[in-house]
Amino acid sequence: MIRTVTLVLVDPAGRPLGALPPYDVPTPWWQEVESVVRGAPVEVTVLRLLAGERPAPPGGAVAYLAEAAGPVRVPLMPVSVELAPHPLRAPWAEPGGPAASLAWARAALDRLGRPVTEAAQQRTWNLSAIWRLDGPCGTAWLKQVPAFFRHEAAVLRRLDAVVPGLVPTLLADDGDGRMLLDHVPGEDRYEADSAERQAIAADHHALQVRALPLADDLVAAGVPDLCGAGLARWIRAALAPHAAPALLDGLAARLEEVRRCGLPDTLVHGDLHPGNVRSDGQRRVIIDWGDSFVGHPAFDILRLTERLDPAAASSLLAAWSARWRASVPGCEPERAVELLRPVAALRLAAVYAAFLAGIEPSERVYHEADVPDWLAQAAAPYVDAA
Repeated sequence: MIRTVTLVLVDPAGRPLGALPPYDVPTPWWQEVESVVRGAPVEVTVLRLLAGERPAPPGGAVAYLAEAAGPVRVPLMPVSVELAPHPLRAPWAEPGGPAASLAWARAALDRLGRPVTEAAQQRTWNLSAIWRLDGPCGTAWLKQVPAFFRHEAAVLRRLDAVVPGLVPTLLADDGDGRMLLDHVPGEDRYEADSAERQAIAADHHALQVRALPLADDLVAAGVPDLCGAGLARWIRAALAPHAAPALLDGLAARLEEVRRCGLPDTLVHGDLHPGNVRSDGQRRVIIDWGDSFVGHPAFDILRLTERLDPAAASSLLAAWSARWRASVPGCEPERAVELLRPVAALRLAAVYAAFLAGIEPSERVYHEADVPDWLAQAAAPYVDAA
């Protein structure tokens, strides 16, 4: 699937220059910009999405605002573009924003004895900006996230102390969304089979058990507290602008039943699909902790079983339940999972609703379809039970 890119250029001061002629890039996903930068006829940094011809990614014709690194000596097309500031715009989406973050990263790596010789932009959208930083001492990654993901650094720092090697190594952070992460060899395991998912689930169980004593400290460090009634309140608030009243009926009572199943609240990854696990065949590392919260551990196994056939999903859940019964004698993990199935989809609808509420209008195209999709999935168990 092809993506046809138009870059609307500004100079480092934010003054509009014009647009480059459209060109094709092989990667269809709109937030992936490494091929966009590489394919441009001038040196640029992509700042933000302006528009896409399709109602949602991937592919099609897409326009971005990009900052030119210096004088532009190729013909540009005249273009009208809205450059007014927006209160929800990410700092890396403004002219000068990426340069400021790179300067911070270079200085931090210099202090660590890891000078940077090459920086390559990889991704930019409303949930993150990611750069690969190479030098004679190896590769590091600059990741910058919005305020609602700012707790990721605190999570990585605390987990590295109790489960070293199972999460990315945090090299530095600025307390305001910028992080430097050490390189993790391997590839993201989107295509993991059921056997590999079993291994991921076992790793993650060990992590969640080790994280049990950290729950209060994590909440104090800014990790969202979505335990029990707090989860119900958060879901109601996030979905208030959306049509979901029937799905919210009885939510508090259902979560009270979940509490009686006896599993402890702990750190939850929040988006534990296999693509958020990286492996080189020797070890697995669980990445991308921005969605994390303190709450019920079943949310992660429900995410990990998505898109498996029923037999494989059942086997994965059985092993997960056996581990929790061994760790917490007397608990009822199977019952907790069944009670939380519709709540898991409802929570994801609320996650995407919160994204929509926290990002500028041109970026909402990334998430607008997700809220109704997850609300429909949340409704299905209720319909089946009727």
